[in-house]
Amino acid sequence: MKKIIFFAVLFSSIACHTQKTDQSENDISAISEKEFREFKVLDSKVVDNQYVLNYVSKQIADFTEADYQKLKPFILEKNILELQKSRSNGVFTYETLVKFYIYRIKKYDRNNELSLNAVISINPTIIAEAKQKDQEFLNKKLKPAIFGMPILLKDNVNAAGMPTTAGAVALKNNTADDAYITKRLKEEGALILGKANLSEWAYFFCGDCPSGYSAVGGQTLNPYGRKIFDTGGSSSGSGVSIAANFAVAAVGTETAGSILSPSSQNSVVGLKPTIGLLSRSGIVPISSTLDTPGPMTKSVIDNAILLGALYGYDSTDSKSKSLKYSGSYYYTGIKNGNPSVKGKRFGAFTRLMKDTSYLQAIEVLKQQGAEVVEIPEEEIGLPKFINLLNLDMKKDLPEYFKNHTGKEISLTSVQDVIDFNKKDSLTSMPYGQKLFYGIVNDKANKKEFSDMKKTLHDNGKTYFDIPMEKHNLDAVLSINNYHAAFAAVAEYPALTVPMGYTEKGEPKGITFIGKPFTEKNLLEWAYTYEQASKKRKAPKNYN
Repeated sequence: MKKIIFFAVLFSSIACHTQKTDQSENDISAISEKEFREFKVLDSKVVDNQYVLNYVSKQIADFTEADYQKLKPFILEKNILELQKSRSNGVFTYETLVKFYIYRIKKYDRNNELSLNAVISINPTIIAEAKQKDQEFLNKKLKPAIFGMPILLKDNVNAAGMPTTAGAVALKNNTADDAYITKRLKEEGALILGKANLSEWAYFFCGDCPSGYSAVGGQTLNPYGRKIFDTGGSSSGSGVSIAANFAVAAVGTETAGSILSPSSQNSVVGLKPTIGLLSRSGIVPISSTLDTPGPMTKSVIDNAILLGALYGYDSTDSKSKSLKYSGSYYYTGIKNGNPSVKGKRFGAFTRLMKDTSYLQAIEVLKQQGAEVVEIPEEEIGLPKFINLLNLDMKKDLPEYFKNHTGKEISLTSVQDVIDFNKKDSLTSMPYGQKLFYGIVNDKANKKEFSDMKKTLHDNGKTYFDIPMEKHNLDAVLSINNYHAAFAAVAEYPALTVPMGYTEKGEPKGITFIGKPFTEKNLLEWAYTYEQASKKRKAPKNYN
């Protein structure tokens, strides 16, 4: 029987940190590496496997296997600018592009020996919306790069016309208004293709379940090793969908590792932005202190394009920053071919220097003119990290219920969700709900909570700032989501890019971590590495 190794992703970046930390304070000893010899649940018991597809199948009845094969060379693994060029040249319309992706989802995502369970729902009006974009295309007015591009949203991001479930049965009928970032995408002309599966409640729910599992969406599987490799989480469906070319790009969310992990595990590019760059309004929360959405794409330039389309100041989000960037701010330098790492100084952790892929990535950066300095890791822990998440979610989730759910939802608290799940535990919580019990039982007064947040923030900053200031570094280099928790509490941006594969074929990513609001730099440096290394390979069974 095949063995599945997975990590509790929110905490793996702490758990894999080998420096001594106070486990009693970090409260992570019970959430560590686990082995699963088989999944308790593979397919959803809540939604018929065919529902996702049958709902829109009649709208793609005129799209044939011959059409699909004809368009594959122009769509698979192509970046947004290449797709727009094909659209301009009349190779396909936006309507046809949407039909291609729906056909591909139907072909690979559910009810067959290659199924990935990556998509929870398809936008029921997507074909009509694509036709409208084709009409608007005839207007020669300059369009944003994201215009007409089909995008998947992680299913904790509100989008009108589709349920926002967070993978939970309790939110199965949650039809709400658009999240702020969904509005931004629509304003820029993007098409919301549907919703991607996720680790339920963004992986802060069961504590003993595989990443990529939700009661609504079932078990998401990794296309590079179906039932073999971990998908990463919690943005599992977003990472898998983009790896398997089910959409142009996807939106994920991260608290501590939930974009970086599935991106690296599925050989895609994932950006966890600086907290405050992107709005969190209308997104099912874990922590208003640490949460952020972010772009997940096949290429760095697509990541930059999607980031620009998502950005916008949101006065209802207390951490939102008004930076007044234009939509093209992040990708213009890449598009014009100007990025360079020449003379840039990157820190490489001594502990990671045994990893051959990491060493090869460092060598690529050096060949492009970068300077790489070997650095030790600071002896700094993250005390009460889980307590912060508990206390934030205890207050933040009720606020989401009050302000951002549809009228069908009567939940008011975490305890309400616990009680709901008890009514049909085998369907709603086959792996239990241990972390939710931890949330309702955790307590702190206002000063204790404030001190907790300050200590974590200061420790995270110190962890990076000491080596960055000592060695005059522009960024720090990590692997996958190894240092995601430190970047999270520091509120620093982190960008992972495909770095290669293990001998068994499991994907790995190199992760650039920089100072706040240096996303443009990170993207340009990562693009330089990406173009010089060309490590991403599409999963072979899904070509």
